[in-house]
Amino acid sequence: MKKKTIFLLALACCILFFQTGSFGTEKNTPNLQTVFVPETRYKFGPVLEGTEIKHDFIVQNKGTAPLKIEKVRTG
Repeated sequence: MKKKTIFLLALACCILFFQTGSFGTEKNTPNLQTVFVPETRYKFGPVLEGTEIKHDFIVQNKGTAPLKIEKVRTG
């Protein structure tokens, strides 16, 4: 009976340590830039010469650090 009680107490302590993260395993997530562009290309249909056309592209930062857009190219 004494061995069973000690085993159950040790098991309860182990579960408590794992639940609280007391083994020094902190989750440090670095600041990351994560760009998300749902639409990377857009094909314009036929257009009369001289007509102004435009299309908006959505750029989202899904990371934790500020997103810096330093260069944009047209195709």
